[in-house]
Amino acid sequence: MTSSTTPTAYAVSPDSGEHWTAEGAWPVAQGVFRIPLPLPMDGLKAINVYVITTDEGLVLVDGGWAIPEARELLDRCLRSIGSGFGDIRRFLVTHIHRDHFTMATVLGHELGADVALGIDEKPGLDLFHQDFATITENPFARMLRTAGATEVADVWNQGVGGARPDLSLWQYPDTWLEGDFPIPLGARTVDAVHTPGHTPGHYVFADRAGGLLFAGDHVLPTITPSIGFTVPPTPQPLGDFMASLTKVRGLPDLTVLPAHGPVAPSSHVRVDELLVHHEHRLVLCLAALAGGPQNAMRVARQLGWTRHETAYDDLDVFAQGMAAMETKAHLELLVARGAAVRSEDADGVVTFAAAG
Repeated sequence: MTSSTTPTAYAVSPDSGEHWTAEGAWPVAQGVFRIPLPLPMDGLKAINVYVITTDEGLVLVDGGWAIPEARELLDRCLRSIGSGFGDIRRFLVTHIHRDHFTMATVLGHELGADVALGIDEKPGLDLFHQDFATITENPFARMLRTAGATEVADVWNQGVGGARPDLSLWQYPDTWLEGDFPIPLGARTVDAVHTPGHTPGHYVFADRAGGLLFAGDHVLPTITPSIGFTVPPTPQPLGDFMASLTKVRGLPDLTVLPAHGPVAPSSHVRVDELLVHHEHRLVLCLAALAGGPQNAMRVARQLGWTRHETAYDDLDVFAQGMAAMETKAHLELLVARGAAVRSEDADGVVTFAAAG
């Protein structure tokens, strides 16, 4: 959501020499290709899907958003490297968000390819299998109300209730990932590393021998992953994220293959930047409490957002919701550290105050 870097030549990917969203199957290492696929939104523009070639067929890290344009482009790019959908044997999905999971589950079930997802994403996936006709409030809207963002919650809540969503986009995976363990992929082995924070079941895949980190949305080179934007909510999403960053910092220094943005040379450098960034945001959040108790939305209004330090009120309503939830995550971590205290009113709105 926020950025910890200045926007200096951040969009060019070294594997292509072009903007990282440029169409192509770009070779990032021997037997590994990066394919950017389009997203139907103005913000992130694209997602990088990574293709790992093996003697048994293709393994894809993430699948993209299940829209016709992305499917057609993936097919075209696979053909450009002499392969096709029929060669896909496995999807390793970093997390449940629709730009990563939905095309993987659709294609996986069509092709008989194994789809793997972190077990801690199951509660979120279960939500899609509820009877939506009985749901009276968007679960994200409930979270926003706890942050004091009532007007944003009302907008997010429009159109809730009615038909169940297309469950072909939200099928359960064939394999649940649990714990940390090695995954043999032909001659290559990647370590599946559980990295909760962005979502509870997020995984990265580390190819130590090849010097590669398939980073999903955990380590992004030019922006910080959104935190707190997940249901069901978790108590300490930012604490989980920072602990996961420290865990990845303990791995060898690897080339970052992110889901969004260009390939980056050093996981250690970027993890350090992200940790410093969030410590700075925690300082700003605590300073905002100096004037008295505040809810998360009011604190968010005192902070800058995106790398352009955009004012909260100038964000669109979707970004305002993400900002309010991310600010609440920072404030909850301040409580866990003993720097702040929290109270909750009868409507569930949480107010934070500086400790002591």
